Amino acid sequence: MYNIFGFYKFKKITNLKKKKELLDNYLKQENFRGTIILSPEGVNVTISFKIDRYISIRKNIKKILNLKNFDSENLSHYKYQAFHKGKIKIKKELVPIGIKLKKRIINNQIDPENWNNFIKKKNTVIIDTRKNFEFRVGTFKGSINPKLNNFRDFPKYFKSLRKNNNIGMFCTGGIRCEKASFYLRNKGFKNVYQLNGGIINYLNKIDKKKSLWKGDCFVFDNRVSVKHGLKPGNLKVCAGCREPITKLEKKNKQYEEGVSCSNCFHKLTDKQKQRFRMRQKQINLSKKKGQKYFYQIEK
Repeated sequence: MYNIFGFYKFKKITNLKKKKELLDNYLKQENFRGTIILSPEGVNVTISFKIDRYISIRKNIKKILNLKNFDSENLSHYKYQAFHKGKIKIKKELVPIGIKLKKRIINNQIDPENWNNFIKKKNTVIIDTRKNFEFRVGTFKGSINPKLNNFRDFPKYFKSLRKNNNIGMFCTGGIRCEKASFYLRNKGFKNVYQLNGGIINYLNKIDKKKSLWKGDCFVFDNRVSVKHGLKPGNLKVCAGCREPITKLEKKNKQYEEGVSCSNCFHKLTDKQKQRFRMRQKQINLSKKKGQKYFYQIEK
């Protein structure tokens, strides 16, 4: 059994290369996997490791980065290793929107227990700040999909909003909303709120019978999606475009295992498809021989 631990912290971080080196050495020592993003404005982490290593890994990461607490954190469990490898990246921003968060806004957080009442209010605009394909997998009833494929494009969408709007935003774990809220506040918006801890926190705390969430929540690991109680969903990922596909989409003539789906069939070149077919052939041969293969989920 594995823990999947996610957190972020907005805090000025210096000596990024040195801290990356320390984290990299520690990652190899503990053999945990996932993604760690370091930036002058903070850190964003989603990692997976053996369930008995939680206390130690959490404590040591705090020590390396000199953190007393996290702005938001979540913990769930999975019977397999959730990531194929571990990587640490240094970026200018934790999530790109063209402005660095200098001070976290803490008076605009709506807890999951109060979120349903908030989004039911009249004259409240609820915006899903995730990517377009994430919205298709699942979202809150009545939410708006800006239909953008990169978070850095959100400023273009925000131009269509009125400054007197009552705005509520949500994303997977909360970090994208943190940046979006900060951006809007800097543009003169005052009534801007966000779901505290994101969808993950909501699905973990709110009973399905009382929930206003429809569908699954896409996650960037081997689970592909999660449901209420953070139970793994039933979606798979297309090997061609890395976007989620449903059982119904698998029946589409343009779906080819390991190669393409209806979303990317016309986007991929013949050369790409041929390369993906060769990869899938090797995977099938490895399965037949009982050998380990790339993309195999580890127990």
